[in-house]
Amino acid sequence: MGEDLFWAIRGGGGSSFGIILSWKIKLVPVPELVTKFSIDRTQEQNLTEIIYKWQFVAPKIDKDLDIRILMFSVVNPSTGNRTIRATFDTVFLGGTDRLLQLMRDEFPELGLTREDCTEMSWVESVKIGAGFVNGEPLEVLLNRTAQPKNSVKVKSDFATSPISKDGFEGIWKFYNDKIEAFMGLLVLTPYGGRMDEISESAIPFPHRVGTLYMIEYVVAWDGNETSPHISWIRSLYNYMTSYVSNSPREAYLNYDDLDLGVGRTYEEANRTWGPNYFKNNFDRLVKVKTMVDPDNFFKHEQSIPTRS
Repeated sequence: MGEDLFWAIRGGGGSSFGIILSWKIKLVPVPELVTKFSIDRTQEQNLTEIIYKWQFVAPKIDKDLDIRILMFSVVNPSTGNRTIRATFDTVFLGGTDRLLQLMRDEFPELGLTREDCTEMSWVESVKIGAGFVNGEPLEVLLNRTAQPKNSVKVKSDFATSPISKDGFEGIWKFYNDKIEAFMGLLVLTPYGGRMDEISESAIPFPHRVGTLYMIEYVVAWDGNETSPHISWIRSLYNYMTSYVSNSPREAYLNYDDLDLGVGRTYEEANRTWGPNYFKNNFDRLVKVKTMVDPDNFFKHEQSIPTRS
């Protein structure tokens, strides 16, 4: 297909360029057993201090260790008030002994113990990470309807510098002060590691070197009443403006955030969503699109435009 088109479809949104019938994938090795743990911490358990420290640890710790955070608003059964619960969800490509030593050296604030850790196969850890925890067979991963489908709105950001403790305290207010917040989820996914070794231009996905972590904002609901939920996620996103990447404010393509703009011409896309998703790779994607699909047959609200 040519080097340029092959470059473009690996991170540039394949739907802009054609119909992809098959992929050939090179797998990477994983050990026979990995170690997984999920630890919950709340505001009352010094969450702000722990998550502030996480920002400095997670992107730079051992490449075999991934510590992501999922945050919800829950009711504290002791007080009846709302609090933030953060789940530190972790997969380590190795055994429990080495993981415990790493955590004692790099992130003792989390308080990991041997009892928190479970060794399992890598594919079992994928099943648990997908939300299946009741002993389902591995084949459940092939079932496209195994989990309920809700209405959902997702937005994204990339943190290139640590967020202050005051910044996190401001986030907590969105969950504790707003009645809609119980439907909201915030996910922090650390970068660094191998991602830090791949240049921005290697493939169209540019959010690598210099990124500490990705922020995913999610709000889900049943039924047709969208206004409170959409308003809440947009307000939180606006609050985060001064804490995340800028010029452009980066975003993750696969969340398809139409709030960024829906312009289909080059000029419209270049001043709205194009640089957010692709930064300096946008113009090269436009050049490839113009070459392989000059009539712009493959298009949608945020597809790569052509340019005369």
